[in-house]
Amino acid sequence: MWELLRSGLAKTRQQLAAALQGVFGNRLYVDEAMFEELEEALIRADLGVGTAGSVVKAVKDRCAQDRIGDPALVLPVLQVELAARLTRAGGVLQLASRPAVLMIVGVNGSGKTTTVGKLAHRFRQEGRRVLLGATDTFRAAAIDQLEVWARRAGADLVKHAPGGDPAAVAFDAINAALARRVDVVILDTAGRMHTRSDLMQELSKVRRVVGKALPGAPHETLLVLDATTGQNALRQAEEFRAVTQLTGIALTKLDGTARGGVVVAIADQLGLPVKLVGVGERIDDLRDFDPEAFAAALFET
Repeated sequence: MWELLRSGLAKTRQQLAAALQGVFGNRLYVDEAMFEELEEALIRADLGVGTAGSVVKAVKDRCAQDRIGDPALVLPVLQVELAARLTRAGGVLQLASRPAVLMIVGVNGSGKTTTVGKLAHRFRQEGRRVLLGATDTFRAAAIDQLEVWARRAGADLVKHAPGGDPAAVAFDAINAALARRVDVVILDTAGRMHTRSDLMQELSKVRRVVGKALPGAPHETLLVLDATTGQNALRQAEEFRAVTQLTGIALTKLDGTARGGVVVAIADQLGLPVKLVGVGERIDDLRDFDPEAFAAALFET
C-alpha cells in the first residue's frame, strides 16, 4: 500500500515540495511574509482558501507558542498539523450487516462505476458473496458496463431494461440479496450533475426505497469524487450530502493530479470521512484510506 500511495501522490508531492522549498529554502528567520507565502503554497496544492488559512494560523500559533524562529523547524510543525486533520478524516467501511448495502453516488466521469467494479473485485477476493444493482437505468451503456464488471469480479447482477425506475431496481436487488444470502450489495446509481435538482431528488427516492426494503440500509452512501477536479469536488460533496446523507468519500484519480491536497480540504471543511482512495488504474488500486500514510506520502522524498 505504501509504495502505491507514494507513487500515486507523486505529482502532488513534487508540486508541494517545490512550493515549500520556495517558502523555506533561503529564509533566515520566521516572519509574517513567510506565513503569507506558505498560505499561497497550500492554496496552490488545492487545500482551498479556507483550509489553507486555518492551517497556516494553527502553524503560526504553534510557532509563537514554542518560540520557533528557525524556518527549517516550521515544516515539521506543518506536517503535524496536516496529519492531525487527515487523521480526523479517516473512516472504515461499515460491512457488519448481512447484507451490507453500499450506495455509490457521484457525477458522470468521476469513476463511479469503475469504483463499484473494483469494490466488487475486492470483496470477492475477501471471500464475500457480492450482488451489484444496476440502478443507473438512464444509459444502456451504464448497465452494459456494470455487467462486464460483474462477470469480471464474479458477482451477481440485478438489472432492468434501460429507462426503467431506478428505485425498482434497488428494491429488487435488496430482495434478491436477501433470498440468495448475499454478503454485500453495491448499488451503482446514475451519474448526476450536482446542479440538477430533479435528478438529485431521484437519489433520495432510491435511498428511501432501499430503507423500506431493508431497514437500516443503505449502510454506506459513498460519494465518488475525481481528485483532478480540485475545489469543485467540495461543491459536489455539499450538494450530494444535502440529499443523500453521505457516510463517506471515495477519492479517485489521485495518481493523475497535483491536487491531492483536496483531501485535507474535504476533511477540514466537510467533516466527511475519506474511506477509499484510488491510486492507479489496476483493479486492485482502490484502497482503504490511511491518514497517517497519506500525510507521510505528501512529504516523503
